Amino acid sequence: GGGGARSAAWRALRPGALLPFLLPFLLLLPGTSAEPELRFRPPAEAPVRLFTEPELARYDGHQEGQPIYLAVKGVVFDVTSGKEFYGKGAPYNALVGKDSTRGVAKMSLDPADLTHDTTGLTEEELKSLDDIFNNVYKAKYPIVGYTSRRILNEDGSPNLDFKPEDQPHFSIKDEF
Repeated sequence: GGGGARSAAWRALRPGALLPFLLPFLLLLPGTSAEPELRFRPPAEAPVRLFTEPELARYDGHQEGQPIYLAVKGVVFDVTSGKEFYGKGAPYNALVGKDSTRGVAKMSLDPADLTHDTTGLTEEELKSLDDIFNNVYKAKYPIVGYTSRRILNEDGSPNLDFKPEDQPHFSIKDEF
C-alpha cells in the first residue's frame, strides 16, 4: 500500500534533511577551513625582554647601527626611527639608554631628572607624563621590553605595582 511510497519519499528526503544538522560538525573537522582561526597575533618582532640599567645603557645612540632605546614608566621603546631627535648629538639624546620618566614628566634634560623616580612630581607633571607616554611613545614607537625595576624590586621580589596593561606588541597604528 501507501507505506512503500512513504518510505521512498523518506529515503529521498533524508540526505538533504540531515544537512542542516551535519553542517556545523563538518565545519569543525580539521582541514575543512581554508584559513585557520588565529586566537592571538604572533609577535612581529623579537620577544619582549627585561632590561637591567647596564643593558639599557648600551642602546644610547652612540653605537652606529645599534638600535636606540628609551624607557618611560618602565616601558622600553625602540626610538631608532626618531634618530634625528634621539641619536648621537641630537636634542633629546640625553633621554636615551635609560629610564627617563622624570625628565619626560618635567620636560627636563637636567641630568638629575633623567631617572625613573617620580617622587614629588606635581599632578600637572604626572598628567603631562601620561599624555606624552600614550600620545607620543606608545603611539609612535614599538615596545621592546620593560626595565627590570618595573617588574622586580631591588631585592628581586615581584613589584606588586606592575600592571601588564602596556602590551608589548600593541601598536595604535594597527587600530586604524
